[in-house]
Amino acid sequence: VLSSSLPRLVREFVAQNNASQIKHVIQILSQEFALSQHPHSRKGGLIGLAACSIALGKDSGLYLKELIEPVLTCFNDADSRLRYYACEALYNIVKVARGSVLPHFNVLFDGLSKLAADPDPNVKSGSELLDRLLKDIVTESNQFDLVGFIPLLRERIYSNNQYARQFIISWILVLESVPDINLLDYLPEILDGLFQILGDNSKEIRKMCEVALGEFLKEIKKNPSSVKFAEMANILVIHCQAADDLIQLTAMCWMREFIQLAGRVMLPYSSGILTAVLPCLSYDDRKKNIKEVANVCNQSLMKLVIPEDDEMDEAKQSMTLPAEPTSEESISKPETTSSGESELDITALNQPLSFPCSSERIQVTLNLDGIVQVLDCHLHDTSIGMMTRIAVLKWLYHLYIKTPRKMFRHTDSLFPILLRTLSDESDEVILKDLEVLAEIASSPAGQTEGHGPSDGSDVRPGPVELHVPARAGQLSSSGMKALECSPSTPTMNSYFYKFMINLLKRFSSERKLLETRGAFIIRQLCLLLNAENIFHSMADILLREEDLKFASTMVHTLNTILLTSSELFQLRNQLKDLKTPESRNLFCCLYRSWCHNPVTTVSLCFLTQNYKHAYDLIQKFGDLEVTVDFLTEVDKLVQLIECPIFT
Repeated sequence: VLSSSLPRLVREFVAQNNASQIKHVIQILSQEFALSQHPHSRKGGLIGLAACSIALGKDSGLYLKELIEPVLTCFNDADSRLRYYACEALYNIVKVARGSVLPHFNVLFDGLSKLAADPDPNVKSGSELLDRLLKDIVTESNQFDLVGFIPLLRERIYSNNQYARQFIISWILVLESVPDINLLDYLPEILDGLFQILGDNSKEIRKMCEVALGEFLKEIKKNPSSVKFAEMANILVIHCQAADDLIQLTAMCWMREFIQLAGRVMLPYSSGILTAVLPCLSYDDRKKNIKEVANVCNQSLMKLVIPEDDEMDEAKQSMTLPAEPTSEESISKPETTSSGESELDITALNQPLSFPCSSERIQVTLNLDGIVQVLDCHLHDTSIGMMTRIAVLKWLYHLYIKTPRKMFRHTDSLFPILLRTLSDESDEVILKDLEVLAEIASSPAGQTEGHGPSDGSDVRPGPVELHVPARAGQLSSSGMKALECSPSTPTMNSYFYKFMINLLKRFSSERKLLETRGAFIIRQLCLLLNAENIFHSMADILLREEDLKFASTMVHTLNTILLTSSELFQLRNQLKDLKTPESRNLFCCLYRSWCHNPVTTVSLCFLTQNYKHAYDLIQKFGDLEVTVDFLTEVDKLVQLIECPIFT
């Protein structure tokens, strides 16, 4: 009776424009039937509400709140048949109202998201029909309230239920496809959730999520000027460290595009990016794709650092004061501090993600503190792979080249680990490490007052205060010309002598390093720095060495390098002639230290063509204690004399 008479009654009320009676009918259907305690009454109420909506026709939009609310309540009914009838009733209500339901979209979406995970197949089937209808309405309308919908989407996107996730992704794909809906503006709100869904156990859901992310990335490439790169940077940093390979690879690909598209906008997030990228550089072939993309990210990020970053001091920055970050912005801008002293807050990356509402552009500045902290941390980590260590050292070298003034503020803290890295098992690592140390020892920025070597006694081999040799720091005219062109001209600064002292200390405490890598290290340094300066300073330091056995061994090593290395051809010729005050000064300095080892002293005399003095020294060998080591040294000298070097 209800189903047959109700439509006629409602149509009469519509014709009479009797809104109060229409509301009264809907109220009765809701309160006394749809929300009744009796299942049959609830079923009748749902059928009645659908029939009422059909009878109202285009006027149903005026009563949608009253029609929809009781139906949505029945979505939670324990009886699966009633949940199905509720789906059917809401389908009819929405079909009649069409675009008029959009102001109520959030409650409809909320109800549907729950039914998407319903265990009953009939209910799921009914909800899918309703879902498709609602998608059609949204697609054809230009009145969809995206701003009002985003908070609900952001909440629902973190659901762990597979069906709910599938439902969410399907809606994101639909919204992405509508030209009038710019979902890209709100991507920072949902990006983290999308990456979490990408790790779902279902291959189908992972594929859907891949497609959605791919569409977003295409849109980003098309319209980079409208993308909020900064607000998504830390989200990518987190997921670039994911244990799931697909999540990590996808996030790394996004990071690559962000760095290349946004450029220096990404600089404030460099420490986080490096934390995520550097370990990937040592991946094996099982994660080759991730490794390759990470390498591109690393190279692209490095190119963003420019010499102008060294000139942007605190005084200059204070001329353009950025807005103070809000608590919501603190996670997105981890390195931006007012004092210029930053602390890498790894724990902040694990906090709930918040997103700044402000679209103000804040001046991009390079804050080295966080970057250097990350690089230092990786150098101290003995478990990291060789390629990561090389990348860290390349970064340090690059920063010393591009921003030497700022980098020398960190040199005292970096110096010990750089010296320890000389004991690395990889020759490639040692070569890069030597490049960094050579740059520190030769950069003009290292001579700046206040940034020189510390005065602590730990760098002194003995109680006697050491000074840089007067002649050793002098440059030839060609050297001065080179200095004007290059920041890496081999010359001496405040750190050069400190480096030589500490290098000899390391050889002294780690004899195996001296035996296996000593000659290799010194020869490379002679290529990177001024060979005369190296030999002059080492000889001066060894003159005060208290461990005579080490001094003898070290002098022997230096002498062998001097006599046999192709890198020292020019220095040998200089010593052979002794025509300049500099060469004579060098000979005198070497001679005093070479006296730690009788045989090396004689070989130095042979090299410098002081044959009479060499003869006198050999005459005195008879007064020395003849040991196996001494005989070995003499044998080596005889072999050297027969070499072309003395001919």
